[in-house]
Amino acid sequence: MKRLYNQVGVLMGGPSKEYEISLRSGRAVAEALRAKQYAVQEVVMDTEELVVPEGVEAVFLTFHGTFGEDGTAQRLLEEKGVPYTGSGPEASRLSFDKQLSHQVLGRAGISIPHHAFLTESCCREIPLPCVLKPLRQGSSLGVHLVFEESQWEAAFADAVSYDGVVLAEEYIPGHELTVGLVNGQALPVIEIVAPQGNFDYTAKYTKGKSTYICPAVIPEAWRDGCQNAARKAYEALGCAGMSRMDFRVTPEGRIVLLENNTIPGFTETSLLPKAAAAAGIPFPELCDTIMQTAAIGKSCRN
Repeated sequence: MKRLYNQVGVLMGGPSKEYEISLRSGRAVAEALRAKQYAVQEVVMDTEELVVPEGVEAVFLTFHGTFGEDGTAQRLLEEKGVPYTGSGPEASRLSFDKQLSHQVLGRAGISIPHHAFLTESCCREIPLPCVLKPLRQGSSLGVHLVFEESQWEAAFADAVSYDGVVLAEEYIPGHELTVGLVNGQALPVIEIVAPQGNFDYTAKYTKGKSTYICPAVIPEAWRDGCQNAARKAYEALGCAGMSRMDFRVTPEGRIVLLENNTIPGFTETSLLPKAAAAAGIPFPELCDTIMQTAAIGKSCRN
């Protein structure tokens, strides 16, 4: 099959708090694309001034967090007429903003946690234990598990400092599972076994901190339920190219979608590459497949 692009840029870094993780993802992707004979330029950014080098035909986005996953970079690339990997501006915005994504997923009939959005600590509506999350952040930045009243004030103060709004969700005990998607096709389910059951920033990005079981050793109904819910959410949010959906499944088999990641990690501990490998897709082939999906004018179908 004729390759769509040969001169490509890998955009990494960005102005978010996930700059260093993005560099790790970007460098890994650049190396993989070179292994597939692409002419690759690594484009490292630290501001919102998006510059695409002359001669680049399309870009592979490896920004994480704000700017890269909230639709801003995608909108700028659309304006420049540069094809890019992943979801379009609107699907990115909907997925990154937890209030908007919960609305879309709820309308689509997808099970999500019982939750409330809070701007003040005194307005708690969710009983303990619960999980606090900033409205628009990734990589578990500002996320806290609150089991006791004495933990609430400090946890809320940190979570609200990011965006001014906190998502408070019921704590769901059970298995932590994730489903990667490439071009809307679900990859094998991964189970995450994190220290004390808390898959936080350190557990995600410190090699050896967490254990990953892929494919997950779970009942067939759980596997199918997670993959079906992931595909349904991908469609509802209007995603494109790639994505990764995070779930909790209770011991009784209640499957709950926590969130969608439109630009999942591509580091040595990242989950989308692990799932692809379990499906027999080597990392360079995964990056090549995603690179081939680069486009502009992506519609949002929700």
